[in-house]
Amino acid sequence: MFVIFEHMQQPKKTFTVQEATKKLEYYCAYQERCHQEVKQKLKGMHMIPEAIDVIIVHLIEHNFLNEERFAKTYAHGKLKIKKWGRRKIAQELQKKDVSKFNINKALTEIEEIDYIETFNALAEKKANSITESNKLKKRKKLINYLLYRGWESHLVYEKVNDIVS
Repeated sequence: MFVIFEHMQQPKKTFTVQEATKKLEYYCAYQERCHQEVKQKLKGMHMIPEAIDVIIVHLIEHNFLNEERFAKTYAHGKLKIKKWGRRKIAQELQKKDVSKFNINKALTEIEEIDYIETFNALAEKKANSITESNKLKKRKKLINYLLYRGWESHLVYEKVNDIVS
């Protein structure tokens, strides 16, 4: 015999604008956030659009939320940690609705020497890890890997020609 339980839905926690503002101040202080992430968080807290706007304005005015700072931090972190190229960083920032101006500003802040050193180290490491004996297949695997990571094609082809000859 089966017993069907009525699905008991717990009441949704509601927040006052002040409570939500405090919560979002901590959220933004913990780590840089983009406007899209903050909006999503507030929507998840079941805040009404007017309250969301008020809170976002407060966060911007009190420097908890700064899109330019977010873009720079994001770009630097993805280069250092994930070893992404400029193309992928820009693509991911666009997905987060960061303005073109702030994306370009963040990308120009990347030190060229760090960028090239990261690229060369990544390319060498990946080339050494590819066990393919056929040189054409090895070249293709390395090219695909580097392009997928968002590195510019002129850098990729030049480096692959140097490494896999």
